[in-house]
This record gives sequence, structure tokens and C-alpha cells, in this order.
Amino acid sequence: MKKIILILLSLNILIVYSQTTDRNQNTAFVVANTISVTIGGQFPLTGTFPASVTERVDQFVTRIYSQALERSLRTATDQVMLEKIKQELSDFSLRGILLKRSSGEEIILDLAKFRIDGDFRNNPYLKNDDVIIFPPNDMDRNFISITGAVNSPGKFLFVEGDKLKDVIELARGINQAYENVNKAKIYRLSYDGINHDVIEVDIKNDILLKRGDQVVILADETQRKEFFALVLGEVIQPGYVPVTRNSTKLGEVIKQVKGFTDNASLIRARLFRGNSVTALLEKQYGIKIDEKLLNNDRELIDRIVNYEQAMMFRMSNLVEEDQYYFQAENQYRVLNEGSAIDFTKISDENSEIYNFIVYPGDVIIIPPKRNTIYVFGQVSNPGHVKFVEGKDFLYYIEQAGGLGEYAEDEIMIIKGSSRNWIPAERNVQIEEGDYIFIPKKRIQSFRSFVMELSGYFSIVGSIATILLLIVQLGK
Repeated sequence: MKKIILILLSLNILIVYSQTTDRNQNTAFVVANTISVTIGGQFPLTGTFPASVTERVDQFVTRIYSQALERSLRTATDQVMLEKIKQELSDFSLRGILLKRSSGEEIILDLAKFRIDGDFRNNPYLKNDDVIIFPPNDMDRNFISITGAVNSPGKFLFVEGDKLKDVIELARGINQAYENVNKAKIYRLSYDGINHDVIEVDIKNDILLKRGDQVVILADETQRKEFFALVLGEVIQPGYVPVTRNSTKLGEVIKQVKGFTDNASLIRARLFRGNSVTALLEKQYGIKIDEKLLNNDRELIDRIVNYEQAMMFRMSNLVEEDQYYFQAENQYRVLNEGSAIDFTKISDENSEIYNFIVYPGDVIIIPPKRNTIYVFGQVSNPGHVKFVEGKDFLYYIEQAGGLGEYAEDEIMIIKGSSRNWIPAERNVQIEEGDYIFIPKKRIQSFRSFVMELSGYFSIVGSIATILLLIVQLGK
């Protein structure tokens, strides 16, 4: 029994010794692989930090930046402060980074390029006592920019030795959607900002760039885009229809949606130019409105939308009484532009409506037949009355319960297709979807009657006085 206990004790001692040895070895391994790296220059957090020999520069920089961001965000009390902190901490450059080795070796790194092309020459492993120095991020004076036929146009910190291929690479290369991209223009401003040199080069000519150069990669704008018109309502296959930039006919669009249903009301069909305020502004003024800006600045939206109306009023001679009516008419014009077309003749390929050009963003709405006439105003039972071909307006008034006691004689028919107001006469053709409005007589109180009559007497009295004066002067 004693021998068994001794054996068990020995085993426990061996296990404890083995675990202690493993821990010591792991600690020794961690210590042996920990190095010291210093960050200086324009970076959110500078100083000396522990790193691993298995870390590359980009991994280490990203880790330290994340720690600085997390530490700073703890103090943020609202969303505005949060965004401000993020913006301030991101004010450093991934280009022109100086890596100084303890051996005296100096390497210029470009982490922006590394993140694009994965070239590890711009992202080496760290060594003990490395010093990483970030350059001043002066993007107002020390920059190069690129626009045109590239994937990511932008502005980048200039580094001595930058060439044309470098800025193209930073813009993630030539956009393959463009064809025959061979040339670039370099706009080079003089030091005093007065003179502008324009240098046109072949993009294969890897010309050396200068600080402040603005590069444009030349290409004709591609029109191979996702152009659609939207057809809704009473068609066989409603939805988006691919169209060309400016040559697709309305009749062809209707064929694409397989034509109209039996319940389609062609006299009330509409085509609207564009489907949003943004599209309207882009088409009318050729400006691009940022969706985030529109969503966040309601005052700006109001100013932009009211610009059209202000332009219409600017040179007018309207009096105050006319302005409200003109304002309503102008808003209707802007929203309804392009819709005054007659769909009833679209089956004729030689008709104007068939050959009407549909533009990208247009919305075509084919409403269902109402098969009713809406009668309202001074009738006993206002509402929808079933449409009967050939019946006149009196029929529908009778079906709505007849005229009320205070009905005005000037009955109006409002056409469902155009909303045009037409005085009611027996020869006016009533169509499905029309409206019949019976206005109310103006009822005068005795007081208003006396006041109106006194006004007439006052005018008559004034005229009599003037006549008497003329007679006296003639004597």
C-alpha cells in the first residue's frame, strides 16, 4: 500500500513539474518573440509599443490605430462628437511612411499601394527597435489627384518620385468600361497659381509627376449604362423595361410589356419624365445631387426645388391675386411634364404616340378603367355612378338623386383624361372616369344684400354729383 502511495505522489510531482516547465517555456517563447517598435510623426497615437516578430507594418499600425480609436470613442457623448473624433483620428497618410531600422537602414513604405496590389515590399516584417515615422498629411498643398476613366478617382499625398503609373495604381487602375483609353492630360499649375500648363501624354509614357499635378485619364464617356423605363398598371407584364439613351419608342416599350389588359384605361394613361425630385433636377439642370445630402438637409431640398418656381416668377408681371393660381399651375407643369400624350392611338405604328421617344427614368402608368362617373356637389347622393355609353350629364345627375335646392346652373364636367373643365351641355361626350361637379349658389344674407346695394347707390350718387357739376360748369 505504501509503495502505491509513493508511486502516485511521484506521478503528481512529475505532472506538476511538467506543467510548470511548459508555462515557463511558453512565457520564455512570448518574451523571446516580443519586440519594441516606436511610432512617430503624424499618427493618432505615438510612442513605443510592444509588437511581435510575426507582425508586419500594416498589421501593427492597424492594431495601434484601433486601440487609439477605441480609447478616444469612450469619451464621445453624442453622434456629432463621435464623427468628429473619427475624422480627426483618420488624419494621417498611408503613403511616404519612413521605416528606420536599428541597423541604420531606411525604407520608404506605401501602405496605400500595399492594400491595392498586395506587394509585401511595402509591408515588411517588423524588427526590434524599428521606428515608423508618418509624414505630415498636408493634402491642401502636398498632393496629386486623378479623375477620368479610372476605377476610384481621388486625391492622394504626393511622394517624391511619383510617376503616372503610381497615381493610376492608387486610383485602382483604368476602368474597363471605357474603350480606347490611351491618353492622359496633366494640369500643372505654376507656383504663383496664375499659369496653367497642360501636358498630354500617352499613358504608357510613365512620366514623372510633380507636387500639385492634376491628372485626367481621357476617354469618351460610356453610354453603356443600365437604362430603364418603368411601366405600371394595366399591362400584361408590368415592370422595368430596358431602353436606349434616346431612341426607344413608346410603342416598343408597350410591346415589351406584352400590351394592355382588357381593363386598361388608355384615355387616363400617363407618362412622367423621371420618378423622383433627384432625377428631375439631374435632367433639367444637369446636376448630380448626393442622396445623403438630400436626406440630411431638408432646407437645401426646399431651396433647390423652389429654384424652378423662382425663375418662373422673376420676370413676371403677376399681381398678388394671380400668384397662387400660377404657383399651382407651375407645380403641375413640373410634375406632369411629358404626360400630355394620347395613348388611344398607340396601336398604329405610324402614329405620333407610337413613335414618342421614351427616356431612361420615365414612368408610364396605365390606370384601370373606372367604368363610373363621379358626381359631386349639389346632388342628393354624390358618388360613383355606373358608366353607360352614350348617356349625357343629366342622366348621371338623375342617378345621383337629382339637383339639390341650392344647385348652381353652371354645371361643370371635369374630364378624367385631362382634368379639363367644360361647361355642361347636351353635346358634351361623357367618358368613363369623368367627373360632374354641381356648384352651390351663393346665398346672400339681408345684411350683405343691403351693403352691396348701398355700394351701388354710392356709385350712382357720385355719378349724379359729377353730372350736376358738369352742367353747372357749362352754364
